[in-house]
Amino acid sequence: AALLADLDRLIDDFTAMRAAEGAALEALLRDQLAQIADLVKDAARAAEARREHMAESLRANLARVLDNSEGADPDRVAQELAMIAVKSDVREELDRLSAHVEAARALLDADGPIGRKLDFLMQEFNREANTLCSKSQSTPLTRIGLDLKHVIDQMREQVQNVE
Repeated sequence: AALLADLDRLIDDFTAMRAAEGAALEALLRDQLAQIADLVKDAARAAEARREHMAESLRANLARVLDNSEGADPDRVAQELAMIAVKSDVREELDRLSAHVEAARALLDADGPIGRKLDFLMQEFNREANTLCSKSQSTPLTRIGLDLKHVIDQMREQVQNVE
């Protein structure tokens, strides 16, 4: 009987400890999501600044190329420059990162096991951060992308502890 009484107390202590650890982990994950959301905002500002600079640079380069080449088709050159601009646009990645932040927050608000779903989201976060870095073409945006990857890696480690 004494053993059963101790067992009940141990189970209660274990359950309380598990709940406390879960609450601490949730707070940490929410903080990391807030960091990611802030970095996405920073990246959007950096991308806008880069876009303005890039547009000026492309216009100047286009004028220089057209002035120095007789046989170049201006429409074709403009088309190629437009393709470069589209390939370097990071708005889609930033939109997806924001959507992933909201999805992760919704999962943290949900009841039941969420570990596998969060793990999948971590893969998606990482994919978008990698694409952001590969498209960045500016030091500030690359730095933000690397900071994102760092926070995502930290979060991924914590997600491994989520049921």
